Amino acid sequence: EPFYLEGRHVSASASIGIALGSTDGTPEDLLRNADTAMYHAKANGKARFEFFNDAMRERVVARFEIETGLRKAIDTQQLVLHYQPIVSTIDDHICGFEALVRWNHPERGLIAPGEFIPIAEESDLIILLGRWVLHESCRQMAEWHKKFPSIRPLTINVNFSSRQLKDPRLLEDVQFALAESGLNPEFLSIEVTESSLLENTEQTLTILNRLKAMNIRLEIDDFGTGYSSLSYLRRLPFDTLKIDRSFISELSAGSDGLDIVKAIVEMAHSLRLGVIAEGVETDEQLCQLRKLGCKHVQGFL
Repeated sequence: EPFYLEGRHVSASASIGIALGSTDGTPEDLLRNADTAMYHAKANGKARFEFFNDAMRERVVARFEIETGLRKAIDTQQLVLHYQPIVSTIDDHICGFEALVRWNHPERGLIAPGEFIPIAEESDLIILLGRWVLHESCRQMAEWHKKFPSIRPLTINVNFSSRQLKDPRLLEDVQFALAESGLNPEFLSIEVTESSLLENTEQTLTILNRLKAMNIRLEIDDFGTGYSSLSYLRRLPFDTLKIDRSFISELSAGSDGLDIVKAIVEMAHSLRLGVIAEGVETDEQLCQLRKLGCKHVQGFL
């Protein structure tokens, strides 16, 4: 029941984890299992109860193995970067790359980021991981600039998470990565998602403005999938927005996807922002994007 505390009406709820005992289990096992079920109840919306089952234990163990293994992977150079080209739809030239991290596990082989990035983002591991990706990306791009001086200078796109934007060492890390590699800052693009912009907006605005003052390019990743607010497009110093692959996959004549992509491209152009379409996989999608005036694409095609 609600209660009163110093004249205020207070309602309290509880998340409960329930574990059933077994003849071969110890009291410690029972408490641990109940605790696991309680956190599962919290993750599923709080103010509810959950019974423990073996699947919960397996998820906890798998998560623990990934977290501890990833910490070792960062220290022992098991991480590798793959570079996806960003291509001009005007002349088909490569104008840059997005750095995509993979975990080259000694036993499991290449692990896709969807399996370990979410776990890293819930801990400080994303700071260490992001720092490595930033430094390696800048080093590689600076090396390509020296190796291929006759081609157009390429840009390198690096993803930053919301936790990285809160890291007090972020600006120092970026400055060091540029200085150590010798990469001109105008050839570094930093990508942030819409959802990361919603957290601590004033601090994020300060960080992005300082990055912009360093002559670094800023891009909104996965545009259209978060809680879009057009106001931040005016407030924040972005150069480019990237149309999420979910809209590109629906890009066919007569579909709603076509109208959405058209609206995003026109809006970006009116705000003097560049546009990159992600997840382009077919010639039909590329043809449609050319007609819509989208000047840059990336994807398996």
